[in-house]
Amino acid sequence: MRLRVEFTTEPFDLDEAPAHAVVAREVLDAAVLDAVDVGPFGNTAEGGADEVLGAVDALLRRALTAGATRVSLQVNVVEENGR
Repeated sequence: MRLRVEFTTEPFDLDEAPAHAVVAREVLDAAVLDAVDVGPFGNTAEGGADEVLGAVDALLRRALTAGATRVSLQVNVVEENGR
């Protein structure tokens, strides 16, 4: 099964990436995922279920520890052809 996760961490800071956002990027960079898109207002990653769920677990734990006060996320099952 393939999954796609979309998430944001808060609070936002448009001048400099807060520690929780930096940690979230580090988690995605370290994960074995097929597609990662990191942006200022949202992030998306896609891959196998075990890899995505492991990254989500690490992301939540590390971002909250680094000062995130809210993490909004959505996980979707995606078909093998990318839909």
